[in-house]
Amino acid sequence: MSEAIPVTRAVDHGTAKLMPDVDRERAWLLTVDGAPQSYVDLDEPTYLEFEYARRLGYVLDTLAEEGLGLDVVHLGGGALTLPRYLAATRPGSRQDVVEADRGLLELVVEHLPLPEGSGVALHTADARAWLEAAPDDSADVLIADVFGGSRVPAHLTSLAYAREAERVLRPDGVYLANLADAAPFGFLRSQLANFAAVFEELALIAEPGVLRGRRFGNAVLVASHRPVDTAALARLTAADVFPARVEHGPALRDFIGAAHPVGDSDAVPSPEPPDGAFGIG
Repeated sequence: MSEAIPVTRAVDHGTAKLMPDVDRERAWLLTVDGAPQSYVDLDEPTYLEFEYARRLGYVLDTLAEEGLGLDVVHLGGGALTLPRYLAATRPGSRQDVVEADRGLLELVVEHLPLPEGSGVALHTADARAWLEAAPDDSADVLIADVFGGSRVPAHLTSLAYAREAERVLRPDGVYLANLADAAPFGFLRSQLANFAAVFEELALIAEPGVLRGRRFGNAVLVASHRPVDTAALARLTAADVFPARVEHGPALRDFIGAAHPVGDSDAVPSPEPPDGAFGIG
């Protein structure tokens, strides 16, 4: 079967590869330059393989009553894992996906097409530029999962970027981001400081080993003006195959410490992951 054959293609920002999962009939792993980007099961779009994707999914599940449609902006497309998840769990949602790599989007749409009537609109654009052109109060949720290779680009790590995100979100909207760092957490603390300067409520979801500085890893940032159901989130993340903690309130303020928001002129990309941090075994 042609579907079982890996697909490799040069895209705008590297070499993308789609590899079939031998254990799931229509499931695929997307890598770019060897770094895992997305995992999609076309037959089961609610299946989230990556831990950070499940944590984002838990937040999405707790934001509004079950099945209620939302207006969602995804910065970073990958294989459209979360747009597929939301189309399945919250039918009627209107979703915009912003992906800078046109070749990558074309590869994904060709080999892993979206279902009919998914309500997902695809845009080839720089995430910051698209956000700056978006109307005020136009999104319920904004999800940032943008990596140039394995690093978050610098222009998506500043206070000005956080202010743009807040402007585009509705007053009760929620910002989510997939970030990565290791002790002493200079990057992660600065990102929390950026969003603490703009939003009233913050939470951070990560594995205890990452938070204790034992290894490099992902952390999901949640920012909003309204309280998020951290108790429900804590239950869901603690019950995961790879349990995580939800930090918020005084503990998170202590974690931020003396970190300051970052201006555009001082912004830097997220740190380079150590060899093997996100590699394929």
